[in-house]
Amino acid sequence: MVKSAISATPLLPSNEDTAKKFHTLGVKSVTALSILAPSSFEDRRLSHELTHNALCVIDATVEHVVRTPKTLKITFFVHNLEVMLEGVIFAPKPYMIHQFPKAARGFFSGKAVLEQGRWQMMQPVKVTGIGTIAPMYKTPLRVDVMRRLVEKTLTVEALGAEGLPQTIAQTLYEIHFPKQPKPLNEQQLHALKFAELYDYMKQLRHKRRFHPTQYRSKGDAAQWMKSLPFELTNDQQNAIADIANDLRAPNAARRMIVGDVGSGKTMVIFASVILMQPHRSLLMAPTTILANQLYEEAQKYLPHLKTVLVTSATKKGSLDAYDFIIGTHAVLHRPMPQCALVMVDEQHRFGTAQRHALTKFTDNDTPPHFLQFSATPIPRTLAMIESAHIDVSLIVQTPFVKNIATKIIHKNDFTALLEHIRTEIDQNHQVLIVYPLVEQSESINYQSIEEARGYWENKFENVYVTHGKDKEKEQVLIDFRESGSILLATTVVEVGISLPRLSTVVIVGAERLGLSTLHQLRGRVSRTGLQGYCYLYTNTTGKNERLQSFGSCMSGFEIAALDLKFRKSGDLLEGRLQSGNKFRWADMGEDEEIVREVKMWLEKKI
Repeated sequence: MVKSAISATPLLPSNEDTAKKFHTLGVKSVTALSILAPSSFEDRRLSHELTHNALCVIDATVEHVVRTPKTLKITFFVHNLEVMLEGVIFAPKPYMIHQFPKAARGFFSGKAVLEQGRWQMMQPVKVTGIGTIAPMYKTPLRVDVMRRLVEKTLTVEALGAEGLPQTIAQTLYEIHFPKQPKPLNEQQLHALKFAELYDYMKQLRHKRRFHPTQYRSKGDAAQWMKSLPFELTNDQQNAIADIANDLRAPNAARRMIVGDVGSGKTMVIFASVILMQPHRSLLMAPTTILANQLYEEAQKYLPHLKTVLVTSATKKGSLDAYDFIIGTHAVLHRPMPQCALVMVDEQHRFGTAQRHALTKFTDNDTPPHFLQFSATPIPRTLAMIESAHIDVSLIVQTPFVKNIATKIIHKNDFTALLEHIRTEIDQNHQVLIVYPLVEQSESINYQSIEEARGYWENKFENVYVTHGKDKEKEQVLIDFRESGSILLATTVVEVGISLPRLSTVVIVGAERLGLSTLHQLRGRVSRTGLQGYCYLYTNTTGKNERLQSFGSCMSGFEIAALDLKFRKSGDLLEGRLQSGNKFRWADMGEDEEIVREVKMWLEKKI
């Protein structure tokens, strides 16, 4: 277990009442408390002069009080300004009159107004804490309770003890206890973002566990890579180098390899198997189709290894003789030999429990190395944050540039679309039409698959139909690959089967889908260098910034950044939010440099 110089448990005050207040606020550290910045301030310093329409604080004696049906008027003698001043309270409550006993002296605050040469104080209230600048907070705690909590616990020393840089700690302190109330400046915003990201990434880092393993890489992938009929991209080679270092380390690897559609993750998987030799490797894929494809490619590119495919249809029997096991979730439901390397392809398609169950394929004393592969790109900013919890490799480059034209279309473009579809089918190309629904819905203004299929089946031959609830969907996709012209489907085809002849995808109701899903669907076409076409069909009128931005961008990592802009980042730590801004101050689309600063600072503290 790696020891950290940063305390794994937040430095919460030991006082039980204070701990309850922290719980009410939903914070676990003084750093987290510090980012709950005041929403405004009350300047309770005595005023040296009256300013029209500005708050003022006076030291005054009540000279006279007059109550009318609609107002309460108080005549003050203001000692600090040596003037008479009329206070006016509109729609006074009965208790208010008791705040202004005649001849009593006190401190009062209200808005000064100059009308017809006479000064008035509107809605005066009695105040305490004179000479201070009182922060105002919008939190579940009452303002005065929150203020006392901050005064008691938020110090530069407490923030420094939690690992924050001295300059950041000092700036955060001054946000809550300013010498002069002003809007947040650039330095203060930077400190709030730094503190928020630091607290978050520190928690991620402390969720990480290191487990020693006896499995060490003994293989060499260099000769295998030279034997390939093509050259791997620099990103593929860098990812393989990262994995090689992981597999030679004393602790079990835990790495996520994120690559765009068609970036060549399969070759990285195979290189990992070579590196792990002579130990056994296991790969779990989300669908039988994808598992079959990976098995076929393994036989082609790893002919010297004994590879086996395990699906629900595979006969039971010992797998001890095999070097590489490729399977669906069926591998979780049958006896497995010990495996030194466990990999999951399209990891987001499996639940946490399913991924965790894979670690059983070894003895308790020697955990396997664990690699996850994902075709859902994430921006570098998120990758850096996530790297506090798990190692991340990004494969941004693709072996060849896809040539896909993307166009937004509407109802009046349908005739031209039909002509395009006929032209593509005449060239023995295939067309995918993605519908948002299987059956009719009154709440969505688009046809469903069941409503639309009759039209396509009457107009064209070799039309295939499938959807997520279709038990035969994998066989339908296989049959379509071999002899189909048009496939009507839901987003079930987002990930999975390779369709070499697919040149066109039409996405109905495109504005309803996230940009990452649109990119995955578009990635189904032009897999072998064909000229590809992606049509985004929408019934919405006017300018659609999201779809236009998507249409002008082909890189999955740039798409992910766009998705971040439109949907925000979600919650990496607790996994409760898929989108929506988890952060109060930090912006994942804009603050990459601050994330880098925090990452470097955390690495210094370890």
